[in-house]
Amino acid sequence: MLAVEDPATGQRITTVPDCGPAEVDKAVRAAVVASPAWRAADRRAALMSCAVVVEEAAPVLAPVLTEEQGKPLREAEAEFAGAAARFRHFAGQRPELLATGDGPVAAITPWNFPVQLAVATLAPAFAAGNTVVLKPSPRTPLTTLHLGRMLAEVLPPGVLTVLTGQDPLGELLVAHPGIRKVDFTGSAGTGKRMAAAPASAWRRLTLELGGNDPAIVLPGTDPAAIAERLFWSAFANCGQIGVAVERVYAVGPVYDGVVEALAAMATEVVVGDGRTPGTQIGPVNNRPRRDRVTGLTDEARAGGARVVTGGPLDGPGYFFAPAILAEAHDGMRVVAEEQFGPVLPVVRCSTVDEAVGLANATAPGSCGSVWGADEEYAAEVAARLGCGTVRVNEHRAASADEPFAGSRWSASRAELRE
Repeated sequence: MLAVEDPATGQRITTVPDCGPAEVDKAVRAAVVASPAWRAADRRAALMSCAVVVEEAAPVLAPVLTEEQGKPLREAEAEFAGAAARFRHFAGQRPELLATGDGPVAAITPWNFPVQLAVATLAPAFAAGNTVVLKPSPRTPLTTLHLGRMLAEVLPPGVLTVLTGQDPLGELLVAHPGIRKVDFTGSAGTGKRMAAAPASAWRRLTLELGGNDPAIVLPGTDPAAIAERLFWSAFANCGQIGVAVERVYAVGPVYDGVVEALAAMATEVVVGDGRTPGTQIGPVNNRPRRDRVTGLTDEARAGGARVVTGGPLDGPGYFFAPAILAEAHDGMRVVAEEQFGPVLPVVRCSTVDEAVGLANATAPGSCGSVWGADEEYAAEVAARLGCGTVRVNEHRAASADEPFAGSRWSASRAELRE
């Protein structure tokens, strides 16, 4: 059995099955058997039923999501609302716009948005006629397992199976010969292993491998006018978002004002147990992640950065107050690598050209943003960023109609492998 932990206390909540090769083979075989009838079924009606299930599950499962993931309850509730809306979106797609599914999809999802990212695969896969075997992160298996059981009640047998367990469960699932497509969201290192696993068979592969998103603040920008939007673009879900702002490049005299405005936000925000009313930022999801964020912050301080505010908090659980790092620079790991946590380095740049060059210098390339009073000029600067998605004066806004388009190590791609 696999233990599940509450990040607000560090204590074990319960255990879930730790599946292995036998369970993988059984699930994939059931998905293969279910595929022909599912392709011929009224899937639009089934997707609408799934939306209703997600909505009705929210009052019961949102607290479970908060307990195992750590996010504030209102964010957990919003995750369910977004998942239901995604099912409805794909139920409304015209059938002629959808490819015909050719077999089971292996979906491997991370712990930061267990419900949202699971449904981001389930909804289009179901709409296209695919069956799915879903493996959630071993850090957050509970909500997905419960929701999978509820969805299975409105879906034909074998269309959806949820398998819980720790590594190498994902590799076993991806390598199974019955799988026709792999959809993986997670780290670049794990993604590379996932990409290698199906190399001996023909199947499609989609990867979303995180990022290290830059935000450029242009000269003449009023820091107070953008501080709240920029702060929450970095620190929502305790900074544990693959498309969060993870480094800020402030150009010229605007630098000090940007640092001060972000630090003021960080000082005032309420960090606590996600079940406590008024909490705005919950704990980091797990001890290794908090240790990494702490290590990156300490290393940056030793290298000359100034921790204006924030850091690990005493007591039980994995709490870390949002940290703003001034005088960070390009040679620091906290700038060069994805932190995936509540720390934000602010880099001083003399020119816009310098900021663009530094923003484009890292391997990941998911999203980016440019912030400025002159939106036309900001758009011109944004066009120079080597990111899959770039926005002006906002960072994480998206809709179900908008495909996620990463680049370089963050690439979201679908290709045929041999």
